[in-house]
Amino acid sequence: MNTADQYLKAIYVVQQAEGGRASTGALAEALEVSPASVNEMIGKLEDQGLVEHEKYKGVSLTGDGEVRGRDALQTYCILEHFLKNVLDVDEYRREARQLEPVIDETVAGRLDMIVDREATCPECFSTKTDSCVHLNSQNGSQ
Repeated sequence: MNTADQYLKAIYVVQQAEGGRASTGALAEALEVSPASVNEMIGKLEDQGLVEHEKYKGVSLTGDGEVRGRDALQTYCILEHFLKNVLDVDEYRREARQLEPVIDETVAGRLDMIVDREATCPECFSTKTDSCVHLNSQNGSQ
């Protein structure tokens, strides 16, 4: 997953959480980057037709941007499930965030074949906990 996909994922998640446009401040916080970096990438994504940005109102995904953002979130969820359920990594969220920039579709697809993931993924992703609700319920039962 490349940097653009990470931004599209963040926009997708923030839009879901806020029920509308994603503010650049919320994106900077989610991505742990400066607002200037967010604005620069939003400009690039807008040039590619993946987002629509209105100054002071925020950014929203276009149809193509939403598909890529959702796919990027699904890859992140696959990583979380692999790290938690297969490798039993305690800090699976942190590790997933570190690995997501280097995982491509082929690797994600192969990992997906060995993880136990709900068919509703990535709709099962919780913005409050930054992970799959099914992983959170597993944590609560242990």
